[in-house]
Amino acid sequence: MNRRLTAIIEREQDGYVALCPEYDVVSQGASIEEARRNLGEALELFFECASAEEVERRHRGEVYVTQVEVAVG
Repeated sequence: MNRRLTAIIEREQDGYVALCPEYDVVSQGASIEEARRNLGEALELFFECASAEEVERRHRGEVYVTQVEVAVG
């Protein structure tokens, strides 16, 4: 079974950090694609190793990624 999850990737110093907010799983990589691929591997390991109770406890439900406009200065 495949799941479609959110990946938020941001630059951090010399690399990229990737976060899946639905399960609070994080990974990193030297490039965006490497961080994304490593996050996928981390999530696969999480689902293989975590108990059903752990998966349920960490699941955050629906996550919305959007932008907000604010006045600055």
